[in-house]
Amino acid sequence: MPRPFRRPAGCPVRRPACAALRSGAPAVAVLALALLAGTPAVAVAPPLSDPRIVAHFDVSPGLQPENIALEPDGAVDLTFSNARQVGRVATDGRLIVLATMPAPAHPATPLIGRAVVSGLARAHDGTLYFAYATGTEDLTGIWRLCPGGAPERIAAFPADSLPNGLALDEHAGVLYSADSALGLVRVVPLHGGAPAVWSDDARLKPVGAFGANGLKVHRGAVWVGNTDTASLLRIPVRPDGSAGPAEVRAEGLEGLDDFAFVRAGDDLFAALNPSSQVVHLRPDGTRHTVLDAADGLSNPTSVGIGGDTVYVPSAAFFTLTDPNLLAATLAR
Repeated sequence: MPRPFRRPAGCPVRRPACAALRSGAPAVAVLALALLAGTPAVAVAPPLSDPRIVAHFDVSPGLQPENIALEPDGAVDLTFSNARQVGRVATDGRLIVLATMPAPAHPATPLIGRAVVSGLARAHDGTLYFAYATGTEDLTGIWRLCPGGAPERIAAFPADSLPNGLALDEHAGVLYSADSALGLVRVVPLHGGAPAVWSDDARLKPVGAFGANGLKVHRGAVWVGNTDTASLLRIPVRPDGSAGPAEVRAEGLEGLDDFAFVRAGDDLFAALNPSSQVVHLRPDGTRHTVLDAADGLSNPTSVGIGGDTVYVPSAAFFTLTDPNLLAATLAR
């Protein structure tokens, strides 16, 4: 059954977000950051308009944004997978490094080989949770970053796992983590502890590379994208908290990475990584492209929605050109 919200253990009470900015955390020295206000719309389609690149990053040190969380003041939190970092793009365009993860001596992450920071989720008090995969027992798992603090691992995962998408249910007091290598979803207590396999449904499995990837909690269910099968799955959360059977809600989403729901409904924006597209997917399965490479996308990895603004990080994993953070306006 759902449990009432508990403040995560170990995180002091403080104002979220701003504490880390005030602390004077150093910016990445190798950052190539620029603001391009008012980049003209090219291929954008309704319900989006006015696409603009709000930050450019440098691919050479691995500043390739993977996942996203939004701050109440308009700042944007990002994981930078290959740099092993969690950072924040402030409202004035500065990139502030919040955490750099220790490098394993011998990384052996499944499917990738190198150590990567991936999924990201934010609690209402500003605590950030993120996934770190190294292929080693000592570092792989879910980590917590309290505002102004240092990262600490709260759940250890097996070395052969690849934690990717991450979602938070504060009311239930749990985190859900998609494993792209093993094709399953784990549940982790918000205060930390032993993870449990929540769903091992066959529809989550990889068929060659990445299985379960992007993940969101939405309207009584956990939604998961399977990159290999190009499908979007809905897994209902039963009254006792267990997983129901996965059902396919959309197919043909080639290169599906992460996604975000549009306000209260079941329509969503999904990042299609290799093709550098974001599509608007409706509950009836129809979809159309709303952003593409002409707007500045370069292998988008995730989507964040704050009010009337949609943010899309691009990691340039395949293009190796211009990893960036794009913003667009969402019609009311």
